[in-house]
Amino acid sequence: MEYLNKGLRFDDRKLDEYRKISIEYGISKNAEGSAHVKVGETEVLAGVKMEIGTPFPDKPGEGSIMVNAELLPFSSPQFESGPPGIQAVELARVVDRGIRESKAIDFKKLCVKEGEKVWMLVIDIITINDGGNLLDASALAAVAALKDAYFPELVNDKIDYHKKTEKSVPFEKLPISVTVYKIGDKFLIDPSTEEEEFIDSRLTVCTLEDGTLCAMQKGMAGALTLEEIDAMVTLATKKGHELRELVK
Repeated sequence: MEYLNKGLRFDDRKLDEYRKISIEYGISKNAEGSAHVKVGETEVLAGVKMEIGTPFPDKPGEGSIMVNAELLPFSSPQFESGPPGIQAVELARVVDRGIRESKAIDFKKLCVKEGEKVWMLVIDIITINDGGNLLDASALAAVAALKDAYFPELVNDKIDYHKKTEKSVPFEKLPISVTVYKIGDKFLIDPSTEEEEFIDSRLTVCTLEDGTLCAMQKGMAGALTLEEIDAMVTLATKKGHELRELVK
């Protein structure tokens, strides 16, 4: 807390400062879209696969998305092999909710035959190294992979994954998720794994270009006041504009 009270961190960053971020597109030849995101020492891969599925009964003319997250054991000693744990499930749900609730994708344009066939976009997130703040890195990778995605050729209801069309995902908005972390009475952005050990609570906020709030997810056991939530949303919106420029 001594460092935080001075507005400093162990790596000399400001409390609201991200580590160096890089985004690499098209890293997989077999995915319809893919991206490699690095946030400091944190590395995440995201890939998009497209499948033909049956629409939900209440939305017969709309396709959908599904997000999966795999926290590989070699990326952190905290992760284990086997079925997805709580952290992986939460990460996938937070990323899914931000994209879905933003209405960034026009799901009606994913319809092939109403009531029978629609495109399903499956987003797989894989951790390479957990250096802290996997939530933001994963959300950024998912959005980047969607921007990189093109539909495969569909002939007589059969997908030819070896042939990509020039039709991209109808990604009409750019939802960006930023997680604000609270330690004591201080708020910080993009914690390292060492800093994450002292986190009291966190709030992931997804916004659009105009500042529209799409989704929020609170994590950790610490309580937050309405004033603190308001301050965290304001900070997340500000940092979201910065990250959005990197994706563009």
